[in-house]
Amino acid sequence: MTQSPTSEVPLKKPTEAELDILRVLWSIGPATVRDVHEVLSATRTTGYTTVLKTLQIMTEKGLTVREEAGKAHIYSPAMAEADMQTQLLKDLSEKLFAGSPALLAMHALSLQPASDDELKQIRALIARKSKES
Repeated sequence: MTQSPTSEVPLKKPTEAELDILRVLWSIGPATVRDVHEVLSATRTTGYTTVLKTLQIMTEKGLTVREEAGKAHIYSPAMAEADMQTQLLKDLSEKLFAGSPALLAMHALSLQPASDDELKQIRALIARKSKES
């Protein structure tokens, strides 16, 4: 049986702990609670039941999808990483920068230096966007 977000339940923003779990799922793909717990435990102390409960809450919120495979439950992210990044950045831009992507980008770039490669990619994006307008 598959549980997935329904159209009546809007996708909710993940907490920091939920984002950590989503990063694991985006990295390794569909996984059991044990798989996610093992990855998270490599960098910090976290309880198995905490991971289990968090994944259950994430499924209720529409952040993950759970499939039953025998006795095991396999969890997958309900949204691709790039789609989640886009959603969260749009929300942040609207709330803090009056919806201006330029203000968001300028502020982000002022926080820490970008590498030469990152600056090259930014310039290429600006060039593409300039041609589109």
